Amino acid sequence: MPIEKIDLDLCTGCGICANSCPMDVIYWDEKAGKPYIRYPEDCAACYSCELDCPVKAVYVSPQRGRPVPHPW
Repeated sequence: MPIEKIDLDLCTGCGICANSCPMDVIYWDEKAGKPYIRYPEDCAACYSCELDCPVKAVYVSPQRGRPVPHPW
């Protein structure tokens, strides 16, 4: 599983990681106002969530869980 964690202590609750995930791995917990990893096995390690997080609260492992599908 490439996505390893979201540091909720660092997280400001901006929601950028949940919006940037193309695989719908990260979901938003309305009650807590924070993101959570719902489907870690579906992470394609595209690093969108990690790169877009303004406070670097998301960590994606450099090892891919499964290959990224080609667009053709």
